[in-house]
Amino acid sequence: MEVEFKDKTYDRLEIEPKFTGNFADATVRQFRKRLQLIRAASDERDFYALKGLHYEKLKGDRSHQHSMKLNDQWRLILELIGKGSEKTVLIVGIEDYH
Repeated sequence: MEVEFKDKTYDRLEIEPKFTGNFADATVRQFRKRLQLIRAASDERDFYALKGLHYEKLKGDRSHQHSMKLNDQWRLILELIGKGSEKTVLIVGIEDYH
């Protein structure tokens, strides 16, 4: 799947080895692993199949967004744009769910 970033900070977080964006090193490592997984996925069904991701659709005002677990404290928030196999994943942010 293609990946886009709502904020350039997350783009930098993926490609700049020394940039942490004020997140812990372990959180940054998990973020980079999740992006590799997202890029390798054929569609979002791959995310649901991996139970450890805790991939879920959000509710209420955020019903157009999804989240997946980075670690016990942080979740990656994303939106799916497009239809079918042409979907793009928009990385919205990393949020504290603790």
